[in-house]
Amino acid sequence: MDVDRATVCLPIRDRSVSHAFYTALGFVAVGEPGDDGLPEPLQFRISAGLRVMLIPAVGFGWVIGRRRRSPRSAHECLVVIGLATDAEVDELMRRAQDAGADIVFEAENQTWGPVPVDDLAETRSPDAYAGAFADPDGHMWQVTRADGVLIR
Repeated sequence: MDVDRATVCLPIRDRSVSHAFYTALGFVAVGEPGDDGLPEPLQFRISAGLRVMLIPAVGFGWVIGRRRRSPRSAHECLVVIGLATDAEVDELMRRAQDAGADIVFEAENQTWGPVPVDDLAETRSPDAYAGAFADPDGHMWQVTRADGVLIR
């Protein structure tokens, strides 16, 4: 199976605040406007195959059924965005900070654990440059440039 698109759904408190935040990051909202003038559902194109859908907390509870939604302080998911250069990582981190994100850690060089090199048993530690922020609802985003880590 080869998945060619995915949507990450996140609960939010305020559609207008979330719309302004993700627009300030440079992501494009998609969809027809709802009664409040914002796309309904509120979705942003992250890349050709990835969208984030922002669902008001009440509606999110309906989507997940009887499962209890985690409190805002819990971080069960880390959304990772891979970019080509350190400069692009810095730019998105700057946009996030300017838009009011909570900077979890500034972008910096990092060495990650060993990863497979093609189909062989060899491994190497990729050279990585990454930072992380939390959006207005506390959702964690990591922005990274990592050599040796391929997303196919």
